[in-house]
Amino acid sequence: MTDSRNILILGIGNSLLRDEGAGIHALNRLREELAGRDDIDFIDGGTLSFTLAGHIEDASHLIVIDAAQLGAVPGHSKVFEGEAMDEFLGSNRKRSVHEVSLLDLMAIARLADHLPERRALIGIQPAEIDWSEHPSDAVAAAMPQVCAQAKKLIAEWQT
Repeated sequence: MTDSRNILILGIGNSLLRDEGAGIHALNRLREELAGRDDIDFIDGGTLSFTLAGHIEDASHLIVIDAAQLGAVPGHSKVFEGEAMDEFLGSNRKRSVHEVSLLDLMAIARLADHLPERRALIGIQPAEIDWSEHPSDAVAAAMPQVCAQAKKLIAEWQT
């Protein structure tokens, strides 16, 4: 097990499918903004696999960033923290193509009694899922807010 204050930021998505890659775009921006922080691990989770279970289990704090159907305007982001994250994943399985797998990864961590003590999902409402390496204007404009939400969580968790 790693340091008890280890924070994992996990970006999820396919960066070749425009807004489907919102989590990866946010992860890359956060990696630049938080460069030099040795207490934070940044992982591009792509379209998820069970190999990520160990990383999740080793983290005491977890922030997942992903495109999600929030029923909101494109680019809107929402933070689901702790049990709210668990409930969102469990009750809204069809809101993102990844959530079933993310739900499975969280279940593995829970069964191993290594569910991160603090955890949150930042969901970003996509505008377009189509071939492109760049997010839509709405999702690109949301990146500063998404990064601010992640940094706020980190600051709150460290007090």
